Amino acid sequence: MSSLDRAIRIGRIDFTNVWPLFYYFPMSRFEGELEVITQVPTQLNAAMARGKIDIGPISSFAYGEHFEQYMLFPDLSVSAFDQVQSILLFHRKPLDQLGDATIALPTTSATSVNLLKIILEKFYNVRPSYHDAAPVLIDMMSSSDAALLIGDHAIRESWTEHGWMVTDLAHEWTKQTGQWISFAVCAIRKQLVEEQPDRVHRIYNAFIESKQKSLKDVGSLVHDAQQLLGGTKQYWERYFSTLVYEFGPEQWAGLKLYYRYAWELGFLHKEVPIQLWKDKSVTQVTE
Repeated sequence: MSSLDRAIRIGRIDFTNVWPLFYYFPMSRFEGELEVITQVPTQLNAAMARGKIDIGPISSFAYGEHFEQYMLFPDLSVSAFDQVQSILLFHRKPLDQLGDATIALPTTSATSVNLLKIILEKFYNVRPSYHDAAPVLIDMMSSSDAALLIGDHAIRESWTEHGWMVTDLAHEWTKQTGQWISFAVCAIRKQLVEEQPDRVHRIYNAFIESKQKSLKDVGSLVHDAQQLLGGTKQYWERYFSTLVYEFGPEQWAGLKLYYRYAWELGFLHKEVPIQLWKDKSVTQVTE
């Protein structure tokens, strides 16, 4: 079905890290034009690949798997330099000693799972065994040497004293590469751009407006995060100021390196270009 015959479906990741993109999104301007679908990243990734979602933040890795179908909004991502605070590996032994380890992975992630594999294989030359698990740390660690948590699950566990080592994957990536890491990018199906370029432009402007208003004063975000998840005002102020929602040359460079390593290690089937939406056309990042 053409997007002209129905509401445009926008995917929303069910984690606090994307709140600024949606918090002040002016839905009233799009009455009857949009439908928002909220799911964890892996569900959104799959839905967008099937054409069930038209636009929205998805895992950066998912863009790499299906880039032929997508383009990316500039100036919109969920990125970090040095720390992210919500992509955490909990482990009993140092990273360079995890070669014979078993690591429990959440079923909610794509970018972070492959980032962990890149870090361990590329920088520490270790290849542990992995298995999927529900994102409950105590259960994950009962049968594993390490466990990866992302998003709000990681945040909650970072407040708990448990005695395990904790590695922030964004910090580790930046330490090893000097680059940014973009965990989520805002993708649009190319078919939608072809069919409804003017509406895509309006949606882009609405995302930018929400981002700018949210980050100008994070007080409301902080209050709502405390009400939903707990934690201190200082924690959430630091969290929303640590995450970066831009998607410009610095983020492009880090993401291109991530894709190159993922391709070299066989996690992606081909090299991935970064294709940016530009009004009614697409440009490819070459620098």
